[in-house]
Amino acid sequence: MRASARWVQADLRAHRGAAVFIVLANVGIAVSLLLASALFSYAADPWQRVFTQSSGAHVWIHARSDAPAGTLADLDEVSGASGPFRTLRTVAGPERGGSGVALELRATADRPATAGPQLGSGRWLEPGRDAGHGGGVVLEGSAARALWAEPGDLVRLRGFARPLRVVGVANTAEVQYRAGDRPGVAWVLPATLAAADAAEDQRGQTIGLRLAEAGDTDYVVQRAVTGLGADRITGVSTWRQARSEAGGDNQLLARLLALFGLGALLAAALAVGGAISSRVRGHLRDISVLKAIGFTPGQVVRMFLAQHLGLALVGVATGAVLIEALGARLPGRIGEAMAVWQHHPAHTWAPLAISGGAVVFIATATCLAAWRAGRVPPVPIARAAVARSRRMSGTARRALGLRVPPALVLGWRGAFHRPLRSVAAVGRLAVPLLLITVALGTWSTLDRFTAHPETVGLPAALTARSDSLDDARLRDVLATREDVTAFPGSEVQALVPGQTGTITLRGLGTARQPYPFSVVEGRTARGPNEAVAGQGLFDLLDARVGDWVRMTVAGKPHVLHIVGRTIEPAEGGRVISTGLDTLREGGDALRPDFYHLVLDHGADPAAVRDALADASDGRLELREIANPADQLHGVRGVIIGLIAVLVLIGLAELSTTISAGAREYGRDLLALKAIGLTPRQITAVIAAATVFVALAAAVTGTVLGVFAAEWLIDLQGRSSGMGAGIAEPPALGTLLLVGAAALVAAGAVSVVPAARTARRKIADSASDVL
Repeated sequence: MRASARWVQADLRAHRGAAVFIVLANVGIAVSLLLASALFSYAADPWQRVFTQSSGAHVWIHARSDAPAGTLADLDEVSGASGPFRTLRTVAGPERGGSGVALELRATADRPATAGPQLGSGRWLEPGRDAGHGGGVVLEGSAARALWAEPGDLVRLRGFARPLRVVGVANTAEVQYRAGDRPGVAWVLPATLAAADAAEDQRGQTIGLRLAEAGDTDYVVQRAVTGLGADRITGVSTWRQARSEAGGDNQLLARLLALFGLGALLAAALAVGGAISSRVRGHLRDISVLKAIGFTPGQVVRMFLAQHLGLALVGVATGAVLIEALGARLPGRIGEAMAVWQHHPAHTWAPLAISGGAVVFIATATCLAAWRAGRVPPVPIARAAVARSRRMSGTARRALGLRVPPALVLGWRGAFHRPLRSVAAVGRLAVPLLLITVALGTWSTLDRFTAHPETVGLPAALTARSDSLDDARLRDVLATREDVTAFPGSEVQALVPGQTGTITLRGLGTARQPYPFSVVEGRTARGPNEAVAGQGLFDLLDARVGDWVRMTVAGKPHVLHIVGRTIEPAEGGRVISTGLDTLREGGDALRPDFYHLVLDHGADPAAVRDALADASDGRLELREIANPADQLHGVRGVIIGLIAVLVLIGLAELSTTISAGAREYGRDLLALKAIGLTPRQITAVIAAATVFVALAAAVTGTVLGVFAAEWLIDLQGRSSGMGAGIAEPPALGTLLLVGAAALVAAGAVSVVPAARTARRKIADSASDVL
């Protein structure tokens, strides 16, 4: 044991650079993984981000106007309060178009310090600017989306003589607006609220309570109900409700980012394992000497395992401490993500779990390398007697005869003359490139949803309906825009066979004007009783294209022939669509319930909405059709962070490849100089070998990454009910740019080590051949 410790100490002293590299590599891996986890949490859990940034309230109490709500701020469990605010329940609608949205107006002159709304656009209320001419209003984000309102728009509120101007849109950690169930939130100045003409039962007050311990939520709610009286409380909401509802909207993003995180961990483990294996190969001669003087294989294994596990623990612990201490001070989104993550409930265990997982992966790789070290024979001359390399191939000899630069020929041979090691090096470097390609595929798929929604089941941008216009007048209004094609539609809920669940039966378009469904399998519906369906319906009914399905609508049976599968983003894909004529034959929809408006390329939905609202004198209700990409608005920044993490891992793997190549060529230095190669040519040979490995990895990683991205994205589409066929591969130019960047990085980082190896003295390398 003492001898092993002395050898480890002597080895670390003699190879300080290699030891420092291992430690720095582990520091980089730990920092990268922790930053990746923070970025993933930042994007996948926006509710937690808003809650942390706004010092959100754990409990919101809605009470009558005569309740002493302010006394709740004095409870022992309460660390901060937002309000109480005087409130008014009303209904808002945009100045032009749109539909009514229930709102709870809160009167406040200043933005609250506790549970303060986080402005996403616009500004906060200013008494000097927003008190007159009807006043200003700040809308919560979900209510603004329901109203299709932006800063500068006017909204009419029931009880107000003049419309209010939207001055800002803010995000909160409260439960969000839900049509027919829960009102949205808006903030106005106290004078604006006082000027409203409203009954007393519409007025009230609201207070938000931030607790010292989130676990006291239920107890505080009980104390609030007891203190104010159940008859004075009109509503209660908690942080658990808000987080649960917000989490359901981000499951797709969470799964996507979890996949990226696991891939990054795998790439990191392979990179560190490759570095340790390379270092063990560099000690083969020393291991032979140790065995010759009496070390057993078990002692060698334990010695290498203890040495590299110690280096791994030092590196991972250092990286974790650095990121915890300095992460929140980093500039931009990374620092913001770290600051939010440090207040996340999972932060109490996540850093330890991530660091421990990294050490376990490194320990696994170290065990394999140490086991290989234990099998090294004790007589080094016996290893030297075995041929160390293959003869130069005929192709390489012919290339030299054709005056191909020796650096390219010898570099190619050096990169691939040991097939197993070459495949391992290419594979380790291909993993981060594969994941980068998958990330770029996700980016291009998001671009497809936003730039070409008609290809992913969203040909229509707007939905129009009216309760006050007859169908003929409605069609005349829609016909005033030449850049709009209106398709009549109707939706009904249908019972599936066995009446164990419901699906959406939708009629869109007519025989004369068929709707442009995004059909990815089969064909579109053209004849009577023909329909197309989403993947969710196929999964529910265990059906496939070509089947006849029976459903019941209000007691009336419908039998439809499914002739195609469409990409269906709505209702989890549990939608079957046919022509409106087919529904009319059943007597279920004699008049269209709505019109889907397909806009010409380049038409602005907002301009179309305003023009149609003007043409209908505000009697037309217009809504934007939701795009699933809206849920993934934060993923682009995370993709950039992920690519940065993978680039760091790739650079670490390149360093391992370069060090292994430099050591191999160090043994051949005498031969290379004997055949007349200059130090510059030897440098070029070593750098070319690294570039060839990077080229093979780039080709392998990008090609496999394209297929992996398509498979993973389509798998997610199928599991969500939307259906396969939504994936969009990265552009060829983007893939070529990734490959070129990998080659340039390989060449750039290999020049200095290669030059140092080429300039070694002959005496320095003579012992390497023994």
